[in-house]
Amino acid sequence: MLNAIVIDDEQYAREELIELLHETKQIQVIKQAENAIEGLQFINKLKPDIIFLDIQMPQITGIKMLSMLNPDTMPKVVFTTAYDQYALQAFEENAFDYLLKPVDPARLEKTVERLVKSTEQPNYNALIHKQLEHVPCVGHNRILIIATEDIEFAYSGLSGVYINTGQQEATSQLTLKVLEEKTPLIRCHRQYLVNLKAIKEIQLLDNSLAEIVTLSGKTLPVSRRYLKLLKQNLGIL
Repeated sequence: MLNAIVIDDEQYAREELIELLHETKQIQVIKQAENAIEGLQFINKLKPDIIFLDIQMPQITGIKMLSMLNPDTMPKVVFTTAYDQYALQAFEENAFDYLLKPVDPARLEKTVERLVKSTEQPNYNALIHKQLEHVPCVGHNRILIIATEDIEFAYSGLSGVYINTGQQEATSQLTLKVLEEKTPLIRCHRQYLVNLKAIKEIQLLDNSLAEIVTLSGKTLPVSRRYLKLLKQNLGIL
């Protein structure tokens, strides 16, 4: 049996789809989420085989959320949408499948059959945004949408990945790898990324190590492995 997560901001639509999936007896819904940030958290934690993802959601759409997933652990994606069939032609070649709302049980059966038989991972590159303009975060009982240009640095800690703007810090469900590939942040250490525009100075230490001082006065480590690359990105020979 395949494991799935259903992500949709409409409660009725989520519950209806979960009931239909249960009736197939081939897919087990292990979690449901009402927004992309919850969905990212569950995907990173539970590693489902499939996600059923609503395209149109507030703040972060299904397409934007797809761009925030780690490509190394990307589940198969079935889009759910109320868009008419003609508007979905772009998805036919690039998504595993899509379902129109309200979901037709017979159509869902065909999708489930494809999911069960398929061993190949679809190529979502045509749907995925090359760069992220915003990073969703959680902090102090609220959801924050931080513009990537406002980030000073990001780092991984015991509880996940932390995003720091110099004035505030919040936790993100995005991995450092995704942030490195899809934001202006540059790797300076195995656990740290930094925005080049936020660097005030680089202090050179012994043993070819260094530290970055950011505009807000934060100090970040620079490892030997990334010091040369950091200098190259700053135009320092």
